[in-house]
Amino acid sequence: MNAIERAKNIITSPNKEWDVIALEQPNTGQIIMGYVLLLAGAAAVAAFIGYGLIGFNVGFGYRIHTTNWGIYYALNVLIGAIAGVFISAFVIDALAPSFASEKNMGRSVQLVAYSYTPAWIGALLAIYPPLAIVGAIGGLYGFYLLYIGIPKLKKTPTDKVAGYFIVSIVTLIVVYVVIYFIMRQIVLSAMGLSYGVLGV
Repeated sequence: MNAIERAKNIITSPNKEWDVIALEQPNTGQIIMGYVLLLAGAAAVAAFIGYGLIGFNVGFGYRIHTTNWGIYYALNVLIGAIAGVFISAFVIDALAPSFASEKNMGRSVQLVAYSYTPAWIGALLAIYPPLAIVGAIGGLYGFYLLYIGIPKLKKTPTDKVAGYFIVSIVTLIVVYVVIYFIMRQIVLSAMGLSYGVLGV
């Protein structure tokens, strides 16, 4: 699997690429090491440059840019990617029988990892923090990828796809919010960081 080709194909021709993925034998280690870490790693580097070197405004004319902030945001991307894929895939897989779908952790990892492709590519825009929101909005395309990938990878009946999709989205959002707050509480204080003027 060529990660760059996979990323391009899942974004430009998702229906066809999900069919290709469905024929592959799931290899969780390869997906994490050869795909998730590659894309999320690039996004983490962009975050480090953007928040650590270029900096970001926090209001009232204050601009923050330190190496520690860059490390913090880079860690957010990497830990969020790896933990998010595993935890989300675990929950989505556990829910599969409730929607008459195939319980297969490998397929669930494929589904989650490849659905998050637009989010990691969009996160590259964090290299210039004011554009990070544009990348985040672009990442919403991943929800569409998830929707069309569910029946192909999880063998979900047509009448169950919408319900499974909605529950899966809620799962992904909750997982990432929890990871964000854990990172914020533990890593910020451990690194001696705070948003100061924002009171957070």
